[in-house]
Amino acid sequence: MFRIETEVDKDRRALLRARLRDTNTTASPALSALRDTPAERETPLHVWALEASGEPTGGLVAHTWASWLHITHLWVDTPHRGTGLGTRLLTEAEHVAHTTRACAHSRVETWDFQAPGFYRAQGYEVVCEIPDYPPGATEYTLTKRLG
Repeated sequence: MFRIETEVDKDRRALLRARLRDTNTTASPALSALRDTPAERETPLHVWALEASGEPTGGLVAHTWASWLHITHLWVDTPHRGTGLGTRLLTEAEHVAHTTRACAHSRVETWDFQAPGFYRAQGYEVVCEIPDYPPGATEYTLTKRLG
């Protein structure tokens, strides 16, 4: 008999993640080949645009893993939108990921009211569309081959 619980438990989460990782590594030759290599580690990559005062006016937060750049946040302050700053941030992240971390691809998720057009203009292609996530919006996953 099993007892079902819905509590948040960080220790159980860590155990579950470790067991899932082991199961996935055993089942996937690709994940098995990554084991104990530098590409296995998720490594942060941040790019910042700063005012002379040091105040951020734009930034990109991402990480690299398994030869992929995964962009999680890209933001440019309103007065600087449309000036090419977002393109500069993205281009720098792609360059660093490709030249110093051997990334061959990039991915990003964005909503329809955010920047799918921006990413398409930078060479990204939509590979997934989730309508009504969140309700009333569409989420897109886009990818790009680097290099």
